Amino acid sequence: QTVLQGIILLPLRAICIIFILLLAWLSASIATFCQPGRGFLPLKGWRRRMIQTTLSSLTRTAYFVMGFQVKVKGKVASLPEAPIFVAAPHSSFFDAIICALTGMPSIVSRAENLSTPVFGTILRSLQPVAVSRQDPDSRKNTVAEITRRALSRGQWPQVI
Repeated sequence: QTVLQGIILLPLRAICIIFILLLAWLSASIATFCQPGRGFLPLKGWRRRMIQTTLSSLTRTAYFVMGFQVKVKGKVASLPEAPIFVAAPHSSFFDAIICALTGMPSIVSRAENLSTPVFGTILRSLQPVAVSRQDPDSRKNTVAEITRRALSRGQWPQVI
């Protein structure tokens, strides 16, 4: 009985997750198509709302399809309360659920991740602070960019 359920559920879940991933890629592509400033200016208006609502919902749905149900206890800090949101140790695929629950903030990510097919487009739509491991000034530049975004008085989304 259990093996038969696994044989049926595993491919069904995989197909659903691939479909959700393609929808996320499509919505990220639409939101960033002909984007003014191309990563140097924050997304505004319908573009930002689309990223926040669509990607957040799709991410939560993907985790639900995988069998995870996340409940938030307490209140997530708003942008004016906390322009920088810290999540640790941020080393697994569970970090995406934190992003979904906090309204898809900007993240700090390796620059190489931006060139990954499908995931790179989704990641670029979050307007990440890209860290280059080859650049010796990268740490200083990253801190400066996070500070600039945190002091922007709400123009940029939260940084996680």
